[in-house]
Amino acid sequence: MIRLAIRASAEDSERVLAALLELAPSGVEQVDAAGVVEYAVYGAPGELPSLPRGEAELGGTRVLVHGEEVPGDWAERWKRFHGALLVGGRIYVRPPWERPAVRPGVTEIVIDPGQAFGTGAHATTRMCLELMLEVRVRGSLADLGCGSGVLSIAAAKRGFVPVTALDSDRAALEATRRNASANGVRLERVERTDLRDQPPPAADVVAANLMRPLLLRVAELMDRSPRALIASGVLDEEGDEVADAFRPLVERQRLSSQGWTALLLERP
Repeated sequence: MIRLAIRASAEDSERVLAALLELAPSGVEQVDAAGVVEYAVYGAPGELPSLPRGEAELGGTRVLVHGEEVPGDWAERWKRFHGALLVGGRIYVRPPWERPAVRPGVTEIVIDPGQAFGTGAHATTRMCLELMLEVRVRGSLADLGCGSGVLSIAAAKRGFVPVTALDSDRAALEATRRNASANGVRLERVERTDLRDQPPPAADVVAANLMRPLLLRVAELMDRSPRALIASGVLDEEGDEVADAFRPLVERQRLSSQGWTALLLERP
């Protein structure tokens, strides 16, 4: 197993992360230090993004790339990067090794990231969960880019029916099915879809935690606007462009965290 690390200045880190997630959509590890941020992905030789070792360019900025063999205790070390998360006081997301929630009225979701996906702690996913709590309509929900299934499972537990989970990564679909079963929820469809070529399914609510280029493509291919749409995976400076792409939906709420923006758009 190889750990491929990409180090960038803190100032350029969000641009680097956005570019890296295009190469490694399953997610990355993040380690912050004084003035720099290091991102890392794990995999066998040949499975990792093709980046030259040493100085390289990513996201329009210079980064330092290095790879190293992972030590034998890497599985336990890896767990330290995935803790529990309480969102809006009403959704508690935890990996299996963290303690259960004990607060009344809190929806608990147990997510095993499978050493490939996060548990929902990344700002883009966390803000999606926050905005899901603000959606005033109920009905069907489509989760575009489901990853480990956090949003799909949260939606099912919050009363959205039916829930459809879509992703282009087979490993993501397997993780979503496994996590849905572990949480005792039923997802109507968990399917592989290429959102660059196929329009998203019709749904009352759409949650799309994707990068800007794919969000714009989804807006272009969408046959019918949902009643509400949550869009995340957007850098702060990209928020207005993405909101405009989904007109006639109008912006109801916008969140920002760590350089990322998430939007709640609704029918006027």
